[in-house]
Amino acid sequence: MSAKNIGGPNGKKPASAATNLIAGGAAGMMEALACHPLDTIKVRMQLSRRARAPGAKKRGFIKTGAEIVKRETPLALYKGLGAVVTGIVPKMAIRFSSFEAYKKLLANKETGAVSGQATFLAGLAAGVTEAVAVVTPMEVIKIRLQAQHHSMADPLDIPKYRNAAHALYTVLKEEGPGALYRGVSLTALRQGSNQAVNFTAYTEFKELLQKWQPQYADSPIPSYQTTLIGLVSGAMGPLSNAPIDTIKTRLQKTPAQPGETAMSRITAIARDMFRQEGFHAFYKGITPRIMRVAPGQAVTFTVYEFLKEKLENSQMPIVGGKYEE
Repeated sequence: MSAKNIGGPNGKKPASAATNLIAGGAAGMMEALACHPLDTIKVRMQLSRRARAPGAKKRGFIKTGAEIVKRETPLALYKGLGAVVTGIVPKMAIRFSSFEAYKKLLANKETGAVSGQATFLAGLAAGVTEAVAVVTPMEVIKIRLQAQHHSMADPLDIPKYRNAAHALYTVLKEEGPGALYRGVSLTALRQGSNQAVNFTAYTEFKELLQKWQPQYADSPIPSYQTTLIGLVSGAMGPLSNAPIDTIKTRLQKTPAQPGETAMSRITAIARDMFRQEGFHAFYKGITPRIMRVAPGQAVTFTVYEFLKEKLENSQMPIVGGKYEE
C-alpha cells in the first residue's frame, strides 16, 4: 500500500491539525444532525427488556421509533444531541489527526510505505484514543438523556436530566467524576474495532478505485464514490462489534453499585442478557445502528474529503506551514 493520507493524493503531506479540526468537526456535525434519531432508537432497543415478559412481541426499529414519536413527540428522537454536538468537533479532530500520526509512526522507515496492517493498527489506536479522550464521557451523558421516557411537549413532565449540561452536573454531583468513564474499556474496544475496520476498508476501496480509474491517481475521487465506499466501510464496524455496543449501553445507563468492579458488572450484564433474553439480545438495535453508522460514515468521509481539499487549495494561513504535522 502506498504512503498517503486518508484523503490526499499520492505524495501529499498529511492534513494539518487545523484542517482536521475544521473539516473533521464539520463532517461530524453533519453526521450527528442527520443520523441522531436512529441512534436514539438504537439505544432504546438495546435497553429494552421486553423479551423477559412471556409472550411479549419483538419490537422492531420502526415501531420503536413510532412509539417514541407518539408518546414523547418527534423532538424526543433528538434527546442527547447536545452531548453529541459538544463532543463531535474534538472527537473528529482527534480521530483524523491521531490516525495520521499513528500511520506515520507505523510507516516503513525507509520507503515511507503504509501497509494494510499498519493502516488497521493506526485505525485501532485512533479509535481507542478518541474513546478515552472524548467519546466515553459523551456517551454516558447521551445515553442518560436518551433513556428518559418523558414527553418533550409536556412542561409538567420534568425528567431527572433536563439537558446535557444538567446531566453532566447531576452525574458528577451524585456519582463522581469516575461515572463519566463507566464502560471506558468497552467503548475503547468498540471505537477501536470500528475505526480499524472503517479506515482499512475505506483506504483499500479508495486505492482500488484509483487503480481502476487512472485519471484519479493523483487527485480526489468523485464525491459520489467517496460516499459509496464510506457507506460500505461504515457498515462493517457495527456488524463486527454489536454485542460490545449493547453491553456498553446497558452498563452506562445505570449508576454503579457499591463494591462492584467494572468487570463484574460487564459479566453480570452479559450473563443476565443471555439467560433472560437469549443470544439475540446482544444484537438488539443492530438495524438502526447500521442505518445510522453507515450513512454517518458516508457523510463524514464525503464532507471531510470535500472540505479538506478546499482548505488545502486555499491560501488560509492556518493550513500547512509551520503547523503542518
